[in-house]
Amino acid sequence: MKGITFMTETLYFGTYTKKTSEGIYKATLDTTTGLLSNLQLVAKEPNPTYLTLDQAGHLYSVGAENGDGGIAAYDNGGKLINHVVDAGAPLCYVAVDETRDLVYGANYHKGEVLVYKRAADGSLSLADKDVHTGSGPHENQASPHVHFTDLTPDKYLVTCDLGTDEVVTYDVSEQGQLTKINTYKSAPGAGPRHIAFHPTQKIAYLMNELNSTIEVLIYDGVGQFTLLQTLSTLPEDWTAFNGTAAIRVSSEGKFLYGSNRGHDSIAVYKILADGTLELIQIAATHGKMPRDFNLSSDERVIIAAHQDSDNVTTFFRDSTTGLLTEVQHDFIVPEAVCVYVKA
Repeated sequence: MKGITFMTETLYFGTYTKKTSEGIYKATLDTTTGLLSNLQLVAKEPNPTYLTLDQAGHLYSVGAENGDGGIAAYDNGGKLINHVVDAGAPLCYVAVDETRDLVYGANYHKGEVLVYKRAADGSLSLADKDVHTGSGPHENQASPHVHFTDLTPDKYLVTCDLGTDEVVTYDVSEQGQLTKINTYKSAPGAGPRHIAFHPTQKIAYLMNELNSTIEVLIYDGVGQFTLLQTLSTLPEDWTAFNGTAAIRVSSEGKFLYGSNRGHDSIAVYKILADGTLELIQIAATHGKMPRDFNLSSDERVIIAAHQDSDNVTTFFRDSTTGLLTEVQHDFIVPEAVCVYVKA
């Protein structure tokens, strides 16, 4: 979307519904002023902690029905199409594969990778799943915890398992059948949560929740990753709790952003010519637990949502320097943990 200027655009927010939130919300972002307005409830759904839209406007979110957990499908007016659920906890991540008409899901608590077939009306049906095994040395790694399921640039399915310190890649058939092809092991106890790819170089950036690091990886394709660099998301003098969360790369591939929960900040990195990172700023988000953030379509604004303080903070982003300048931190979205920018 580079080079196109939007005056206003719609943001969707996924939330927890443990306190006052009722489900999925949307708001309007003015990219000229960086201000948010007009919060509206889109759909009532229990704990829709992650969501995405497909090109037709169907909305897919983490969902639950009758006490079972899984995924929910909505039409572009916020009307429920269907749930696909199973006993136990719901998903924590969802992504759309337009080419294959598939939707991918990660189940943190059950350690599962799930694939759903998308019908023409937007409804979903389970196509396949894989259950991870293993554990890690950290106290939060007693079992597998799949936290991310999305496509690589060469259209394989890549997954991050926070519980086993693994990045597992799959080949996916047109019908959604999974075949495991490669596994990368992060540092023991690192807890890989999300991964982002450089737009032009064969480089990936792995966000590790449990040790607050980013691993810069050479991506040779077909799920093959090699470690190039590891660096912290925190100031050297920070010793209190922190767990990293979201990671985003600007579309021109010059800057990378990652959120810290505990330190409550966004770490800003310059991407050097070889794909490695140089820390240039740690910007306070003025809220508690910034679990997700995103860039506006024109990438002038960064929007950060806070799980524990119910406020959303916006920043102007300097496209030349990559640096962030806060605009507002008092727009209220209850229990927000996911920010989706509708293109």
